[in-house]
Amino acid sequence: MPKNLDDDDDDDEGRNKKDAAEEARKRSFSSSPTSRQGETNLSKLRETSSIPISHRATDLPKHQREEEGRGEKKRAKNWTYPSPKMFYEAIKRKGWQPPEQDIENVVKIHNVVNERCWQEILKWEKEFHPETLGGGADVNDKVERTNTSVSLLRFKGKPRDYSPKARLLNALGYKLPFDRHDWIVDRNGKDVRYVIDFYNAKVPPRGGESSLDVGPIAMHVDVRPALDSPEAFYERAYMQMKWVFSGRWMQ
Repeated sequence: MPKNLDDDDDDDEGRNKKDAAEEARKRSFSSSPTSRQGETNLSKLRETSSIPISHRATDLPKHQREEEGRGEKKRAKNWTYPSPKMFYEAIKRKGWQPPEQDIENVVKIHNVVNERCWQEILKWEKEFHPETLGGGADVNDKVERTNTSVSLLRFKGKPRDYSPKARLLNALGYKLPFDRHDWIVDRNGKDVRYVIDFYNAKVPPRGGESSLDVGPIAMHVDVRPALDSPEAFYERAYMQMKWVFSGRWMQ
């Protein structure tokens, strides 16, 4: 796994600033109106994603299994997103007290972003390993979603473990990502790690009461295979040169 590249003093200073900002945001959330303690009107319905679960995945959470017959558990084919109620309770366990009326929108954004990440992974797979996609046809530049030769084995959030690329871009003047995930993809039985950096832009609020009453949410996801093998080095270098020669960076 990538290690922090900063020296300890700089890293501690940046971490202290982030902790102070996070604490201030928690205080602002805790002053927001919510339901009475232990009560919530949030939906318990969960949305099924387009992301296949690897058949090698073990110890799946309870909400990733589905009931069938008389109490018999059947493995779900695709990963299932948490319901608004589950999402809300998970955030509260981490010490946050978000406005309950925002959670439905937060969950929608969460689900859309994860779908986008999976589509970006499929673009890499299509470019360098089309055989794993079983000849899936393109539809409006998207890879057909029904194929399960490429599936998600597991994932992990690593918000404070900045990737080397993120640190390099930060040294060049760009902001650090607000979150990072590592997704382990099952490519026909082979584990392939993808790194995903999430970047957010500041949007001026419109003055509403809700923390989500802002302009369009600006978010960028940087999805790429981790540099765990010579193959990944080649793929990353090829795509970088392809981007440079495309001229998109001049736009």
